[in-house]
Amino acid sequence: MDKRTGIDASGYIRTVGHVPLQAAFLAVVEDLHSMLLRSVLPQVESAYLYGSIARGDAVPGRSDLDVVLVLADKPALQDNLEIESARRALECRHPEVSKVDFDVGFLEEVQAPENLHRWGFWLRHHCRCIYGYDLSRDFEPFRPSRTIARAVNGDFSSVLERYAQRIETEADGATLARFRREASRKLIRATNVLRPVTSNHWPESLEDHMALFSDSYPDMAQQIEFFHMFAAPPGNEPPHIVATDFSDRLRAFSLWMQQAL
Repeated sequence: MDKRTGIDASGYIRTVGHVPLQAAFLAVVEDLHSMLLRSVLPQVESAYLYGSIARGDAVPGRSDLDVVLVLADKPALQDNLEIESARRALECRHPEVSKVDFDVGFLEEVQAPENLHRWGFWLRHHCRCIYGYDLSRDFEPFRPSRTIARAVNGDFSSVLERYAQRIETEADGATLARFRREASRKLIRATNVLRPVTSNHWPESLEDHMALFSDSYPDMAQQIEFFHMFAAPPGNEPPHIVATDFSDRLRAFSLWMQQAL
């Protein structure tokens, strides 16, 4: 892998930038912005896009709308219910996105020093503000590090276990394919927690993550390629595989990563 992958001329991790939003996704972003202005979502201090729509390389009907919501205070149960209701309504109104995801944080959590390498990094490098005060301005740019990788994806074990359980009990074929795709993408990105300490680049695409991982762990290249097949966009899934076989392999890879930490 090119040693300069994912970094700028000064050695900092590249930011998402502010390219014009794609025409196909203007309506859903404007709808979200309108919801924020009308306070449909409770106590939101600021909101951000991240992922393919923020980068400007999304595919209509296949890409998710990924959103960070920063609330004024820690959300109560009723707040979470209202946020979920608003998320579902937005998703139903806009078939141009395959899914709407809200990642929710609150000011005290986001600004806490112990969350610098998770929230600070994520807002500074992956998010573009669409509402409220842009908290990314409060953080300096970051250089590649294992500390950031583990702060962002250190939850992989619990997240992948939840996906394994869902996959084993899901009967709907389309939902099952979505769970396998999301689990595979999480697993591939989480391999960055095993990045070499001396590495001075930062993987951006799934292929970047796989290349970095395979360089360090060539004996696991075949296993990671299995999950790459299932990480494909909707409509490009590989042939059928028994749900328990997939979840068994997911758990086995997750356990291997835990032991390799």
